[in-house]
Amino acid sequence: MKRIIFFGAFLSFFFIASSSSSFAQGIKLAIHAGANMGKLEGKSFEDEFQLGYHFGVAPEIMFSPKWGIQPEVLFSQTNTSTSSNFEDIYKVSLNELKEVKLNYLSIPLMLSYRPVSFITLQAGPQFSILMNNHSTFLENGKEAFTDGDFSMVGGAQVNILKLRVYGRYGIGLANINDIDNRDNWKSQTLQLGVGIAL
Repeated sequence: MKRIIFFGAFLSFFFIASSSSSFAQGIKLAIHAGANMGKLEGKSFEDEFQLGYHFGVAPEIMFSPKWGIQPEVLFSQTNTSTSSNFEDIYKVSLNELKEVKLNYLSIPLMLSYRPVSFITLQAGPQFSILMNNHSTFLENGKEAFTDGDFSMVGGAQVNILKLRVYGRYGIGLANINDIDNRDNWKSQTLQLGVGIAL
C-alpha cells in the first residue's frame, strides 16, 4: 500500500510539472544509464564501494535559461557484502547470503542550475522504493530492509548537444534496517552516467 501511495504521489507531481509547459522555456526527455558505486554504512556490512548500475528516464524542464527541474525515474541496483559482525549481532548464519543485491525504483527530484549552457549543477531529494525485499535474508523469514530509502543527491552534468555526462553523490538519511535498532544501515552512492536527450 505504501508503494502505491508513494508512486501515485510521484505521478501526480510529474503530470503537474509536465502540464506547466506554458511556463517552461523547454522540455526535453532524456534517457540515462550508468554505473553505481554503492555501499551500506553500518557494522553489519563491509566498508567498501561495490559496482552496480542504473538506467531510466529524466525529463528536463527548464523555466528559464538558468533554472529548471529534473524529475527522474531510475531502476538502480546497489551491491554490498555482509561482514562477520552481522552474524555476531543477529546470531544467524548467513551461509550463501554474503553478497546482497538491492534493486530500487529511485525517484530523484533534482533542482537544476545552469551557470553556462553546457554545465548543469543539480541537487535534491531522492525517494527509493525497494523492489526485492530479501524476505529470506534471515532464517526466520523476516525482512531485513525497509520498503524504501530517502537520500539527498548532488552533482554536475555536462551538456554537449544532445549528450549528457553526469556524476552524482547520494547520501542516505534514513535507517533502512528493518530488523531492529541495534545497527543503523544507511546508503551511500557514487553515480556516473551518460544520457541522450530526445
